[in-house]
Amino acid sequence: MKDEIDTPSQARMRAAATQPAVIVQGTARCFGDDINTDYIISSRRKRESVRSADVLVAGKNFGCGSAMEVAVTAVVGAGIRFVIARSFARTYFRNAINNGLYPIECDTGSIQEGDALTVTLGTTITVQRPGASEPLIAAPIAAEVLEILAAGGLVPYLRERRTF
Repeated sequence: MKDEIDTPSQARMRAAATQPAVIVQGTARCFGDDINTDYIISSRRKRESVRSADVLVAGKNFGCGSAMEVAVTAVVGAGIRFVIARSFARTYFRNAINNGLYPIECDTGSIQEGDALTVTLGTTITVQRPGASEPLIAAPIAAEVLEILAAGGLVPYLRERRTF
């Protein structure tokens, strides 16, 4: 029988699978579909009422509009580390990863404003809601992307490893 050698990607995935799950709790702050970057940056509601440890929850196409990175940094600057949405605008998703904001994609239709959410980041990403017998299963995030997010974004990741 021939010995199999892992590719670097397979080795990272195997290592990620053996890491303990990270569990985060927060209060759901719900928004609708097509929340654009201009709204994210200027929303008076968020400035007045969103607290760190809250979890932003939205429908489809969160972060649409212009490719302004400040739409992500404003969220991170408010102490928010997780956004759960049915889907993300492509550029917002990429900017989120680069800035250490976890973009979690799952069906958000059953999450209500003020719900106490428990997000578990492991081999499977789940979102548990109050009173629900089964958690929501989120789209997987690649092990390499989880490493970037855990480091706090792309720049801290590159500083830490000095390689890409």
